[in-house]
Amino acid sequence: MRETFRVYIEHLETFILEVIFEQRRGKTAALLRFVLLVLSKVFAVGVKVRRFLYEHRIIRDSTLGVQVITVGNLTVGGTGKTPVVEKFARELQDAGRKVAILSRGYRSKPPPLSKRLLNKLLLHDDFTPPRIVSDGRSLLLNSEEAGDEPYMLASNLKDVVVLVDKDRVKAGRYAIEKFGCDTLLLDDGFQYWKLAGRRRDIVLVDCQQPFGNEHLLPRGTLREPHSHLSRASVIFLTKSDGNTAALRARIAKHNPKASVIECVHQPLYLEDAFDPDNRRGLDFIKGRKIAALSGIAQPESFEKSLVTQGAELVYTKRFADHHRFTQQEIINVINRGKKRQAEIIITTQKDAVRFPKIDRRDLPIYFMRVEINILAGAKDFHDCVRQICFR
Repeated sequence: MRETFRVYIEHLETFILEVIFEQRRGKTAALLRFVLLVLSKVFAVGVKVRRFLYEHRIIRDSTLGVQVITVGNLTVGGTGKTPVVEKFARELQDAGRKVAILSRGYRSKPPPLSKRLLNKLLLHDDFTPPRIVSDGRSLLLNSEEAGDEPYMLASNLKDVVVLVDKDRVKAGRYAIEKFGCDTLLLDDGFQYWKLAGRRRDIVLVDCQQPFGNEHLLPRGTLREPHSHLSRASVIFLTKSDGNTAALRARIAKHNPKASVIECVHQPLYLEDAFDPDNRRGLDFIKGRKIAALSGIAQPESFEKSLVTQGAELVYTKRFADHHRFTQQEIINVINRGKKRQAEIIITTQKDAVRFPKIDRRDLPIYFMRVEINILAGAKDFHDCVRQICFR
């Protein structure tokens, strides 16, 4: 029953995205786009009202007395946020800060429904501690309990505390009291207004799709209007090809003071999805026939990177973003890859953390480990880290 519901939701998401980006034609799709446009107008009013309430202290925010850095975006998904969070966490930790990454744990396993309903019915405050993905020493939860992105961050950052909770004020207080953290890094926190104080907002803009289709949710993928870039302290242009003059000019209209940093996601190596001790250099796929498997927001960038590394892409299989794979789905990819004479299956690290154990592996399965490589604005990045560390 749960699996059927999950499949239904993913099909619905795919259908809505096809409607939003006008890949679906016909009267029904046109009518849906009109309805979504009306709803986006309502959403825009809600965004403005919420901002007004926080700015005028009608809704009170909280201050915890430590550094707060948010890393987020204006659009929904696909900007390559996780490697940027990882880079900031590593740089801050290396500079002597005690960092905790706070995530809401998108699509992580929630507490039991009965407990959540009872708390709401009785109007009880939620005193449940945040889920500890990593205590800075050990990885304590799996990807289903933690969510794929917090799990991936905890796996890559062995000495950084990673906590999951929708209430990041509560999670931040826990990080300070239990782990002695002095720097809170909010993953996907640009729209999280409840936690204020000494705050620095870092916004990611995808050079390939800077503002989606220019519409607010649910007609488009924008969470906020472009003008809200004015709140950003630093703006990262991700997936840059160096040709960013027009985008920079557009950003400058809303925020001429923010530092602008250009970066790309640079492949480092390949790692066996089931054996972390088995790593290969990037030349391992050069000239080989490859099957690409992914469940991310923008798979085109991942597939293009394989071709850039010299692979011959003979089969691709895409699932919805955050898709939790079944054993049969991966076996199906293995079988279809073999029919196309693929020698290896390559996936992303974000997808690999959602793989179940596989009974048979006729083809080796590797994920591509990537990190952020700054193309322009390295001085601004290091200045930003220094200002956080040595106020």
